[in-house]
Amino acid sequence: MFDMEARHVIEALRSGIPSRAVGQYFSEARPRIMKEISGEMDRICETGKSTGKIIAGKYGEGKTHLLNTVFNLAHSNNMVVSYLSLSKEAPFDKLYLLYQKLVSNTYLPRHVQPGFVKEFEKMTPNSPLAGEMQLYGAKELETDKLYYVLRSYLNTEDQDEKFLLQADLEGDFITNASLRQIYRRIFQQRVKYNVNFSKTKHSMDYFDFLSHLFVKLGYNGWVILFDETELIGRLGKKTRLKAYKNMAEFLFPNERLESTYTMFALGASYAEDVIESKHEFDTLAEVYPEDMEPMKSVLEAIINAEQLKPLTKEEIDEILEKLQAFHGRAYGWEPEVSLEEMARATQSGGYLLRTKIRAAIEYLDQMYQYGQGQEAVIGEVDKESFQEIPELEE
Repeated sequence: MFDMEARHVIEALRSGIPSRAVGQYFSEARPRIMKEISGEMDRICETGKSTGKIIAGKYGEGKTHLLNTVFNLAHSNNMVVSYLSLSKEAPFDKLYLLYQKLVSNTYLPRHVQPGFVKEFEKMTPNSPLAGEMQLYGAKELETDKLYYVLRSYLNTEDQDEKFLLQADLEGDFITNASLRQIYRRIFQQRVKYNVNFSKTKHSMDYFDFLSHLFVKLGYNGWVILFDETELIGRLGKKTRLKAYKNMAEFLFPNERLESTYTMFALGASYAEDVIESKHEFDTLAEVYPEDMEPMKSVLEAIINAEQLKPLTKEEIDEILEKLQAFHGRAYGWEPEVSLEEMARATQSGGYLLRTKIRAAIEYLDQMYQYGQGQEAVIGEVDKESFQEIPELEE
């Protein structure tokens, strides 16, 4: 009888596209770094102090798989998780775009589908949580816009207004003029901002606000996972510096970002191909001669990032053994294949972990269908590109 969950895992591994299911079942690899990450997450849960981490590795060596494993670990620790791969639509130099993409990929513990707006829908205007979040929005952030947004959201009965205000909480920011109009209609009072909100300057208010909300909802913290961070290297030189400055908000956060653990997965060659080749420190000194921090610290953190080392033979054997068991469950058979045979069959798959796994699955496919297998030939692509994208005016 077929095991559909096992088949899902095998098909995900066959495609070479990592998934959270794979991270859940293949979580034993890299025990040292996972123990380190687990300890850092525990400290965040205990102290409430946020921190960040960069990991680097070659293409196909398991960076995304590691992030998916951390995803499952965080949920088991009752932590909210956001997972986002950087792209043209989610660039790190524009936090307001990043926030919008990130919140649509935010998962509460024990929830399969992303989203947290239902937590706002549960609030009533006079509830303790609503009072706490309104006070926080009014007093603790750079601007007090979120106080007016949340108070208006909780007290309006106009569905169009409620939709606009909910969209704002999800990153489709309402204009200051529209918010003033809505607030005045509801409360017959004028909005008096302490600072006029600008999405290009004050988007971190929204990240800080969410981190406080998740703690007050009873979760142990918030884990933010950024994949494909090396795409920053394709930005223009000034926008790269802006991206590094934004990275610092998560790597070296201020106290407003509560109980948050942020991980960046980065290509192994970034330091050499971008920081060195594009003379990032020289550019930084040229553009910000009097204020090189915190970008300088981010560049140093990238250079010193922990590199994912190739798995040991024992770790690879453990993965192959589990692959064999999952393949048998997925297709209802009992593979009679030794680990040595599987290891030999993966030799032509190259040195990348991803291609070794795909070669092993192809070998098991042949054994299942024909009773015999041969070495699989799996192509691999491991060249990262850092061709710059032309800079655009905002």
